Amino acid sequence: MLKNIGQMMRQAKDIQSRIGEAQTRIATLSATGTSGGGLVEVTVTGKGEMRSLKIDPTLLKDEERDMLSDLIIAAHNDARAKVQAQVQDEIGKATGGLNLPPGFGLPF
Repeated sequence: MLKNIGQMMRQAKDIQSRIGEAQTRIATLSATGTSGGGLVEVTVTGKGEMRSLKIDPTLLKDEERDMLSDLIIAAHNDARAKVQAQVQDEIGKATGGLNLPPGFGLPF
């Protein structure tokens, strides 16, 4: 029994180490989302922070203001979804495919 507990503790420590490495890789991730056929581009980091926003000059007219707002939101959501997929991949690698419940609360 103690042998199993010791083995579990070593495995937990190994997973914790791999999660730390994954956090380092996640910090370097980024993804760019687009909307409006590329008229708006948003780049976000692995932590979901917006790093850049590119807007086609044709959208900078008063009559395009509402559409521009919608396109920025859509591009941001697209970028976040892409970077979240990358984050999940990194977490999966770190945990060795261990299916952790949603919202498990890993230290990110």
